[in-house]
Amino acid sequence: MQYRAAIRFIKYSTVGAGTFLFDLALLYILTDVFHVHYLYSAGIAFLIAVSLNFVLSRKYVFKGSARSTQVGYVNFILIASIGLGMVVGGMYVLVSVFSVSYVVARVFVAGLTGIWNYLMNLYVNFKVAGK
Repeated sequence: MQYRAAIRFIKYSTVGAGTFLFDLALLYILTDVFHVHYLYSAGIAFLIAVSLNFVLSRKYVFKGSARSTQVGYVNFILIASIGLGMVVGGMYVLVSVFSVSYVVARVFVAGLTGIWNYLMNLYVNFKVAGK
């Protein structure tokens, strides 16, 4: 059982790393190319990337979910909404208070948000922990 959990975490981390790189690319493009405020860019990029993460996670990581795709996506977005608050709030503090680059701030905030999203989806949304 621990082997399956470790494999699931590795798969989730791989999907998460890929979608996070996509998130960073969108953040940069929206902010530096299209001149969207970094907090709006962060929110837009996060929501697009987390939606892609849902599709990939549903297919490759949390295959054992008994939830329908529609219900799973709604739950996923609700969980991600809290993650979005963590991203935007954390970035605001790091950029506005500590003068950290918005890209560096996004990387710092990613670890906490990634752990939040994984644990909530594992235990609450997809309910596959222990399977």
